[in-house]
Amino acid sequence: MSDKESYLADEELLLADSGEIPEVAYHASLHFLSTDPEGPGLTLEEADHSRLMAQVVGRYRWIILRDLDPENRDRRIYRGVARSAANWWRLAKFCRNRGLSAEAVRGEAAAALRLFLARELADTASGRTSSVNCSVATLEAYARGVGLSAADLPSGWQQLCPVDPAQPRFPRILSAEGG
Repeated sequence: MSDKESYLADEELLLADSGEIPEVAYHASLHFLSTDPEGPGLTLEEADHSRLMAQVVGRYRWIILRDLDPENRDRRIYRGVARSAANWWRLAKFCRNRGLSAEAVRGEAAAALRLFLARELADTASGRTSSVNCSVATLEAYARGVGLSAADLPSGWQQLCPVDPAQPRFPRILSAEGG
């Protein structure tokens, strides 16, 4: 394995487990690999960028789906539907700005959102408190963003959302998508 290959492989691993905003880690990787005085000073080719961006997309995918997994609702890693929505918009913008497709993640997120809401409705009917932490408007915009209409969502989904107007609506992120 060449030195360049070794450095890229290391950065791919770091990006795959990069935390809550993978795009920041991507830029840190680019800086380290190419311009950081303590880095290897590599000249990155288009294929190298593609490899790193694929890891960013993969990490966003993991985060988005983590917060739509009902099994995570009571775990420390769970951030809620609001965070899933915010990360969807971040991923969509990242992909759009770099000419990448987010369609695979869009489809997975749409399916996961439908299943999450159906499970949440069943669980709240059995006495569980809703874990949905965003407004009806945010949830509806998120559903549209991943290709779902309100009719695609389970009946009564709106009752899962808090009525507190102080809940996050992510207007800046949504407006970046035209949502």
